[in-house]
Amino acid sequence: MILETERLLLRPPAAEDAPDYAEIWSDPEVVRFLSGRTWSLADAEAAIGRMQRHWDWFGMGAFTVLRKADDRILGRIGFLLWDDRWRHGDTERIVPHETEIGWALGREFWNHGYATEGALACRDHALGQLGLTRVISLIASENAASIRVAEKIGETFEREVRGGFFRYPVDLYALNGPAR
Repeated sequence: MILETERLLLRPPAAEDAPDYAEIWSDPEVVRFLSGRTWSLADAEAAIGRMQRHWDWFGMGAFTVLRKADDRILGRIGFLLWDDRWRHGDTERIVPHETEIGWALGREFWNHGYATEGALACRDHALGQLGLTRVISLIASENAASIRVAEKIGETFEREVRGGFFRYPVDLYALNGPAR
């Protein structure tokens, strides 16, 4: 599955993306609101394996984001499924309860509208072709830039989430689409 926007191409991750992922996730600012831990090349390879498994299990997942003008990998944007106890489906097969749209781009690509552009494409795909009626984003309350992206794609603050996978409380932003 491939999504395309005016400036971006979103495609499932491939093993050859690992060096670019390792470079992006080696920046402490990029991982600040994620795990807080920077990645080595081996970490990036393992993460891509988990993302590919998510695609195999659920038919959706995180996309590698390429800028069409130069085929540069900017990061990832896409879907992560969560169960009702906040375990996510990239480490184990779960019964999905929530579908998250998430984004993480290299710092040099921040403030160019890429995260919003890719997240909008994912939102439209989720509420259209995938037939979902709800999407969420889980965001650290201090992450003002990601909160702005969530709001630009139509999500609003719903509640705080504690426990499960998260090492600190996160805010759940949600968009309820048309009932089917």
